[in-house]
Amino acid sequence: MLRSRWLQLVGLLFVFVFAAVMAIQQLAIPPSSGFSRQAAAMFNVQLFLLPLFLLTIGSMNIAGDAESGWLHLLKTYPMKMSRYIAGKYMALAGAFLLIALLSMGAVLAISGIAGALSGMGVYIVTSLLLIFIFSALALLLGSIAKNRLHALALSLVFWASWLLLIPYALMAIGTALAGHVVKTFIIFNIHVNPVEWVRFCFFLATGNGDALGPAFYGLTGFYTEPLGVVTAIAVTSLWIVLPLSVAGMVLKRRERQT
Repeated sequence: MLRSRWLQLVGLLFVFVFAAVMAIQQLAIPPSSGFSRQAAAMFNVQLFLLPLFLLTIGSMNIAGDAESGWLHLLKTYPMKMSRYIAGKYMALAGAFLLIALLSMGAVLAISGIAGALSGMGVYIVTSLLLIFIFSALALLLGSIAKNRLHALALSLVFWASWLLLIPYALMAIGTALAGHVVKTFIIFNIHVNPVEWVRFCFFLATGNGDALGPAFYGLTGFYTEPLGVVTAIAVTSLWIVLPLSVAGMVLKRRERQT
């Protein structure tokens, strides 16, 4: 996968974008301790770009195997479908982890010149969350897709829905429904929308859960308790394990049909 030209271009894009963002942020904003605008800027960029490229490249990769007949050839070997899924998952996650590390290297180089960078630990954790969760979702979309074009379309639809359509829809209905109803929808969206879940974890990790507003003090307070931490780990694990399990079942069903 590392030999893919698409992936190499994505790596160069990430390094350039993060380096440019950090250079602008470091020169425009004085260094600060703890949570900083630099960390927030990096998080917003990765939250927008990582899911897009993970979903498109990952889903098209596995759909391409089925379209080209490579997956059918692999079925002739004594290899379980779960091993195929695990190999694809580790390859995709590992490739984007390398891209994230290269981006971090560029950011650290710039921060060493222009000033100390705060929030790097949170950035690393959120990068891992995004990579692990969306790699699993990419394989699920790729297993459902009939071909690479279908996989690309599915990826763009889900990416646009999670990042753009659902948030705007919540803002629209917020003007017509009661506050407690909107709050329920937002809490539900946090748990069923992987983008919002990672964003919520970012706020908790940086100690800025109060940025969600007084209406969500109960929710943020729960997730800062031991039981809440266990629940957060369970929800995150479910976002990884469930898509991989469903992807394996879909490919096994296709195998029986052929």
